[in-house]
Amino acid sequence: MYFKKMIGNLCYLSPCVEEDATKWAVWFNDTETTMLLGDEVYRPTSPEVERESILKILKNHYHFFEIVDKQTDEAIGRTILFDINHIDQRAMVGIVIGEKKYWGKGYGQDALKLILDYGFNILNLNNIMLGTFEFNQRAISSYKKIGFKEIGRRRQGRIIAGKKYDVIFMDILADEFEKMYIHSILKKYDN
Repeated sequence: MYFKKMIGNLCYLSPCVEEDATKWAVWFNDTETTMLLGDEVYRPTSPEVERESILKILKNHYHFFEIVDKQTDEAIGRTILFDINHIDQRAMVGIVIGEKKYWGKGYGQDALKLILDYGFNILNLNNIMLGTFEFNQRAISSYKKIGFKEIGRRRQGRIIAGKKYDVIFMDILADEFEKMYIHSILKKYDN
């Protein structure tokens, strides 16, 4: 069962559920999906390993959410805020749409806006950063539409099949982000 923590136009964010461990294992054993992510997901995984990950997430109250399609209530990916520094009000964000039939349809953008809204307006962060690879132009375009700006590169930081790619670092500030879900809730209580 999913819980609607943050609700967008196409999807909502829900706390992770143990029952999705097999789904996660399918996503993270898919080379096309994991090639777009960081190094740690290249390892083979199993439903048992992913179940342990989910239980750890729940036990430690990480800011980690399933991305769920609003129409079908199907988990299609996950997103996380990590390396949170409350003193400097900054964090990193990660996102993956594991169900490929949802790629290129706006779900990633919708989910990313929700996790940013959560980070900026619930956790009171000021700066949220991400990293991606220069070959992932679909993601870069999506990030720019949301308001992320490129802040640097690690030249030739990713090598796949003998080809070298830059790692691109992007960030967004709280005052650059267009508020959505949390702001709409607060409007109900404004006098």
